[in-house]
Amino acid sequence: MSANSRRLLILAEGFSGDPHWAKTMNGVLRYGADDVVAILDSTRAGERERDVPIVGDVESSLRFAPEAALVGVATVGGRFPPAWRELLRECIRNGIGIDNGLHEFIEDDVELAPLAAASGAILRDLRRPPTDLDVATGANLEVPGDIVLTVGSDCAIGKMTVSLELAREAQSHGISARFVPTGQTGIAIAGWGISVDAVVADFIAGAAERLVVEGGRRGGDLLLVEGQGSISHPGYSGVTLGLIHGSAPHAFVLCHMAGATEIDGYPGHPLLPLAELVDLHERVSLPCRRAAVACIALNTRNLDDLGARAAIAAAEAETGLVADDPVRFGSRRLLDALLEHLERR
Repeated sequence: MSANSRRLLILAEGFSGDPHWAKTMNGVLRYGADDVVAILDSTRAGERERDVPIVGDVESSLRFAPEAALVGVATVGGRFPPAWRELLRECIRNGIGIDNGLHEFIEDDVELAPLAAASGAILRDLRRPPTDLDVATGANLEVPGDIVLTVGSDCAIGKMTVSLELAREAQSHGISARFVPTGQTGIAIAGWGISVDAVVADFIAGAAERLVVEGGRRGGDLLLVEGQGSISHPGYSGVTLGLIHGSAPHAFVLCHMAGATEIDGYPGHPLLPLAELVDLHERVSLPCRRAAVACIALNTRNLDDLGARAAIAAAEAETGLVADDPVRFGSRRLLDALLEHLERR
């Protein structure tokens, strides 16, 4: 851990065993810089997750001396479950700050803010957007280096993970790569960013532009922008299009959950074939900087190794592009395909 890392308690009450709802917890455990000392989930007290002890209540966490508590779940509508109010109060009374990534802000909560002022606990709403956002200006086209945006056939299938894995792989080969966070989990991992799903619709592209400008300022020759939503999603397509036009990528990496056939949570809404998704993203890219899909990143967690290999081969046959699962099999093939594509443009 770095010298600036904090001792972190992750709040995951009732959700720590669910890979979908606990995606913030899992992302920080895998990629975060802070020292996670405990996870709170009374339904799994006494167990361990990635060798981190799970406790049943705030009092039990105090022996680990946490300095901050991260809300490690993504709930429907971004609201706190009613039972969580007491968890938050207990943390704050004990001087433990709260890093909150839900849409329900706590910094100005009429009950929690005074408690924090009294105890010295620091409240941070990771999804709160800057107050000075505006529309895109064209500065996205002046960013030095290459910009790559992960896009997907659906939500919550690993776009952030693919961006992080590609950034790590590039860095391991001496490339100055930066992960550009666009959601609450990415912000919790990287320590900076804007959660674009909390931005006024008119300013999403402007927020994305600001992020790639900042990524370039931070020294990234290769910017891996975390994707959000899906351009064909019935509920979350707007944020995706804003990211596409605001980040002005030179290339896309298309992410897909192997074996999925419908939009998750929307029965009767079929997923488009991969070849159609490749074409769709290329057609909606910013007209003054047309981007193409460079490779396909598959999430094969629901398949065995044989099934995963077969799904990768099928994706390559359908699209004519390199496909792989960067978590299961490593990111080298995807990075090589991406770099080759960027060199050809």
